[in-house]
Amino acid sequence: MAPDPRIRAVAPRRGRPRKFTRPSRAVTLTLPEDVIAALEAVDHDLSRAVVRVTQPEMAKAPHPAAELATFGRYAVIVVNPTRTLEQRTGVLLVPLSDGRALIAFDESMTVARLELAIQDELEDIRLPAEDARIFQAISELLKETRRSKEVALRQRNIIVLEHKPNGTKHK
Repeated sequence: MAPDPRIRAVAPRRGRPRKFTRPSRAVTLTLPEDVIAALEAVDHDLSRAVVRVTQPEMAKAPHPAAELATFGRYAVIVVNPTRTLEQRTGVLLVPLSDGRALIAFDESMTVARLELAIQDELEDIRLPAEDARIFQAISELLKETRRSKEVALRQRNIIVLEHKPNGTKHK
């Protein structure tokens, strides 16, 4: 079986690092100086600034059920958010500005346990079709990464801020 091109995109390659994970091409724009200044306030790299500014419009377009978001040699899985994924696997979905979510979980969960939980849920005939599509896409990404000789699967921590109801103390 040929390696998934999404997984290969994370692997290091010769030459200049990719700026985006999606197909891209160079374009020449003539912009007013004040627009350039406004874009540079968003990101010093004008192409990334344009992408960030257009995110709200792009969020209206359908996204794959799960895909990799890459920065340099690192990538994370982003998904279309679904409460079912949180409820059935115990993960936390951290919202992103484009309407998708990042998968997070506490120390008690491992990537292997998550992959097994997703596989178990995929066997449940009561799993709604859209949720099954998301579960399947995550499963495929995890499996391809686990099998890849070019990409290592690592578990890392992220910072999540949680609203405390009524000012109660949380761990």
